Amino acid sequence: MIIKKFKAETEKDAILLAKEELGGDAVVMNIKTTTPKGFFSFLRKPYVEVTAAIDENIEKKPKVEPIPNKLPEKPAVNEVSAIEKKLNDLQGLLEKQLNDSKIKEIRDASKTAEQTEKQQEVHGDFSDSIDIDKSIAEDAAAWDKGAGLEKKESNLAACMQLIYKQLKNNEVDEKYIKELTGEIENSIKKDAQLDRILGAVYQKLVLKLGQPSLINIVPGKTKYVFFLGPTGVGKTTTIAKIASAFKIKEKRTVGLLTADTYRIAAVEQLRTYANILGIPLSVVYSAGEIAEARKTLDKYEVVLVDTAGRSDKNKEQIDELKRLISAIPEEDREVYLVLSATTKYGDLNRITEVYKDITNYKIIFTKVDETGTIGNIYNILMRTGSGLSYVTFGQNVPDDICAADTQAIAKQLLS
Repeated sequence: MIIKKFKAETEKDAILLAKEELGGDAVVMNIKTTTPKGFFSFLRKPYVEVTAAIDENIEKKPKVEPIPNKLPEKPAVNEVSAIEKKLNDLQGLLEKQLNDSKIKEIRDASKTAEQTEKQQEVHGDFSDSIDIDKSIAEDAAAWDKGAGLEKKESNLAACMQLIYKQLKNNEVDEKYIKELTGEIENSIKKDAQLDRILGAVYQKLVLKLGQPSLINIVPGKTKYVFFLGPTGVGKTTTIAKIASAFKIKEKRTVGLLTADTYRIAAVEQLRTYANILGIPLSVVYSAGEIAEARKTLDKYEVVLVDTAGRSDKNKEQIDELKRLISAIPEEDREVYLVLSATTKYGDLNRITEVYKDITNYKIIFTKVDETGTIGNIYNILMRTGSGLSYVTFGQNVPDDICAADTQAIAKQLLS
């Protein structure tokens, strides 16, 4: 794999440079606009940096060993090391873009020592008197002072008004705010201390968000994992991140299957990652071809399936997606709906309803680094009743993805 960066004043010019040097088969991996900084920045113009790659097998460059297209049952140690090196090289070229401190809070694990064990249980109970996290306590003190309340005790109604305002600022739907605050008002004393009220709200949010529902690999069976969602939300990149984690970190045998034949760039991007990881990629054009693909893929522990974005107004496309998913027995598959955290709430509602008519799903939220509020994450989970699984926060493979930390999300909603 040959990977290079090209800089120009416009995106078009940078891509032309890449095509000129690497050829027409080059794949654009990342596009970044950079604004000069510093005292003399006004003397320098902004520029666009394009990261492009091409398979060395196409270029036939000497002194470059080809990446195996087929994954052995038990990869050798030196093969894993080579893959890790290639991924590290790729990661180094795709510069990190995560600078939003609020998103860092989402990724940070909660440091509430007294409740850690209980909150890791899917059905764990919570005490009515937890010591809330330091950041939550600081917020409570600030709110206490701002509301003119007593240091020891607070008025429940006044506190609920402050919490209502905070959740509203984070774009939580008013319906779910009233539902949450109503449950708190019915379960806590009116003269309760402020930190206890805030702690109760925090616990309730964590319980409602639930624990992340992650891909479950069953020993001895091939798990087919479908990724659905509209175009542009980052399905293909998310699949590459998950495939990397399974192959490199968990030493699982992984296969890729794509039915996204509407966008040639999507197939080529996935093929690029498949070559880097040394895992197979099968391409199908209809549900009828799934059975043939399974003859090759059924020996792997997990097969990640990329699908094309579908219009909710196109019944033919929706029916085709239903047939594709139904080609795999229900007990052998999992389905994840990939949504962008930057999408408007009204559009998210429409999208989730359309896909709910196709199948049940768990939810992955992408691009959480591109939004300042995360209320829609809570809104959609409450509206659909689906489990939250992963969140992504950048383009870097395999790093910019993690299991959703619902404790940290709850803190973010209150901060």
